[in-house]
Amino acid sequence: MAITMSAVVQPAASLGARRVHSVRRVGLSRQAVVVRAVAAEQAPSTTAQPYGRVFNFSAGPAVLPVEVLEQAQADLLNWQGSGMSVMEMSHRGKEFQSIIDGAEADLRALLAIPDNYQVLFMQARPESVLVLCPFHPQGGASSQFSAIPLNLSAEGDTLDYIVTGSWSKKAAGEAKKYGKVNVVATGDNKSVPDPSSWKLSPDAKYVHYCDNETIQGVEFKAPPVVGDKVLVADMSSNFCSKPVDVSKYGLIYAGAQKNIGPAGVTIVIVRDDLIGNSRPSTPVMLDYKVQADDKSMYNTPPCWAIYMCGLVFAKMRRDGGLAAVQQANEKKAKVLYDAIAGSNGFYSSPVDAAARSMMNVPFTIPANAELEKEFVSQAAKRSMIQLKGHRSVGGMRASIYNSMPLDGVQQLANFMKEFAANSA
Repeated sequence: MAITMSAVVQPAASLGARRVHSVRRVGLSRQAVVVRAVAAEQAPSTTAQPYGRVFNFSAGPAVLPVEVLEQAQADLLNWQGSGMSVMEMSHRGKEFQSIIDGAEADLRALLAIPDNYQVLFMQARPESVLVLCPFHPQGGASSQFSAIPLNLSAEGDTLDYIVTGSWSKKAAGEAKKYGKVNVVATGDNKSVPDPSSWKLSPDAKYVHYCDNETIQGVEFKAPPVVGDKVLVADMSSNFCSKPVDVSKYGLIYAGAQKNIGPAGVTIVIVRDDLIGNSRPSTPVMLDYKVQADDKSMYNTPPCWAIYMCGLVFAKMRRDGGLAAVQQANEKKAKVLYDAIAGSNGFYSSPVDAAARSMMNVPFTIPANAELEKEFVSQAAKRSMIQLKGHRSVGGMRASIYNSMPLDGVQQLANFMKEFAANSA
């Protein structure tokens, strides 16, 4: 099959302060080929990454695979010979239908999602939601804090929540507007409470927990055991970071902007028997039955975000699936946690070893917190950015999601060792 070659070449003047120092062809998926101009900034990145890119340790929106960005760049003006960008095509047309169908098929394959589960690509629409639901939080996976009780319970029902950090606490707080919330257990922001201390309600409609607390860096290593209760999981910051047995859950939800794409779309995986019982007051944009019946296209979906997620899903499948993703993530996490442990106490991890996240690694300089600002500043000069801890926690935090290359984590570990030695 012939490969069509096309490229948009910028004149040197249009690059402003940048200087093109190499051009090479890069093979991409779907037989797209792009001419890659690698630009050196006046203050060049020290990472030796393509395009002068930094190592971005942001908690979200977060780093995406260069290969995926190149594919999106190649498709930007003319997606697959359609003569239009994904951003221009009708969501009712065959072109976008193939994009969303492909994204769902690849996600189903990655997670081995059973046939009796629906995959919904959801978004927040403040203009259509807030009028009907004034308490509704605007956007992202946080919109599911309202959608879950509205779809899975009736007024006055008991709702169980396990609280292990900031996001599960917020979810429980929002649910109080819609039902009787029973806090099964409250963690100390550095561990998962011992299951023997949990107080599950016998009549709870579901049990909600956050699989990975982005801010505190607390991660469950196995699903909570809740008997025959419906288990609901917020997996926003570790979605597709490891294999998951979807059949153990009634519902899984995740914002895309950590591991699988740009901000703008939330994935909801929900079992069929939990659909169709929403409250009459449920805003149409949060009603799972409406979204399932219309195949996530009741209105215009976040087309570009779904397209980008589809590219990421396809890449993960090509790279060996979630088992391979997990192996790579475990290797990166070991490098970073070993650097903390090997610092002779200069750095400290506040999280218990049994609950340390593979995705979000908070750490501190306990002997001199003033050095933390200098650490973040010097790291940025080495092209390692977004290492400042969350404002509610302090210290530092390195988010090492799927797309963070091992080299980035190794460079961070090397810098940590150097900084400790220079600060002694």
